Amino acid sequence: MNEFEKDVQSKSHDIFDSGKGFVFSFVFFMLIFFIGVIIDFIGS
Repeated sequence: MNEFEKDVQSKSHDIFDSGKGFVFSFVFFMLIFFIGVIIDFIGS
């Protein structure tokens, strides 16, 4: 057995971490998109 498998830092599953990363990045880019849409609407 690998010695690093005996003492892991995080016991949580990787799917939850990747899901949180996807959701946060999606919300971030959606926020940037809507700020651009609002600025475009105000400018026209």
